[in-house]
Amino acid sequence: MSTGWSIYVIVLVLVHIAGYTWLLWWTARRRPGDPAPDETSHVWDGDLTEFNKPLPRWWINMFYLTIVFAMGYLIWYPGLGSFEGTSKWTSAKEHDADAARAAAVLESRFGHFRDMPIDQIAQDDEALRLGRTIFANTCTTCHGSDARGARGFPNLTDDDWQWGGSPDDILQTVLHGRQAVMPPFGEVVGGEQGATEVAVYVQSLSGMRVDPALAAAGKSKFDMVCTACHGVDGTGNQLLGAPNLTDDIWLYGNDFDTLRRAVLEGHNGSMPAHEPILGQMRSRLVAAWVWAQSNDPDGAR
Repeated sequence: MSTGWSIYVIVLVLVHIAGYTWLLWWTARRRPGDPAPDETSHVWDGDLTEFNKPLPRWWINMFYLTIVFAMGYLIWYPGLGSFEGTSKWTSAKEHDADAARAAAVLESRFGHFRDMPIDQIAQDDEALRLGRTIFANTCTTCHGSDARGARGFPNLTDDDWQWGGSPDDILQTVLHGRQAVMPPFGEVVGGEQGATEVAVYVQSLSGMRVDPALAAAGKSKFDMVCTACHGVDGTGNQLLGAPNLTDDIWLYGNDFDTLRRAVLEGHNGSMPAHEPILGQMRSRLVAAWVWAQSNDPDGAR
């Protein structure tokens, strides 16, 4: 906050407090010539009289005490522009202190998992329960409460992995995230017609019935453009995050319009890095839980 704005806020707050104090004092006092509290002359139905009795003194004093409390609060805590307050309290410090306490509790209970392989962590029931909770709090927005994903978000309970499903691969995904970019290839493959041919050929790779002539035309374009990532046989490359196009598992769908649009416009899937959010320990626990959903060593699931 700039100095000018800080001064403006401070003056505005102090003027309001002074105004409240004056208003309380002014309205509580009686003036010469004021009628008695029971002589307002406001009478209805013969016996309903409006009085103008002042508030009890203890009640008025309570109002003054709230003003004194407000002044003390603004001196102790930051509330007057850029004035930090005598306590030097900040919400950031409060957050950091809470996070440090939570990390200490987590370390005391699960610190022995720090250097343990992910598949061994997955054999501990308590670690899996905590990993499930972390997943529910952090990951369900995209992958669903059952971890089965949705359109554009992968299913984490099967054995099909875009970036690899080994314990270390999953941990790296959680810690550092993934960026799955498929560039738009519409102009490269020859526009609308070329995208149509490539889409038809991709459908044929998974055994779908297609027009043979279109598939043959699409194969030559696929071989020229797409094999660099998806491989000559279309089985993909987990090192690049290129999915297998020969099975029946599709992240965005395998209908013609979806595949054609993917060729024309591309895709840009992003999995954020969660180490800055969860830390190393929580990331390992959630990675162990995710790995356990498609692996069952010694009844880990």
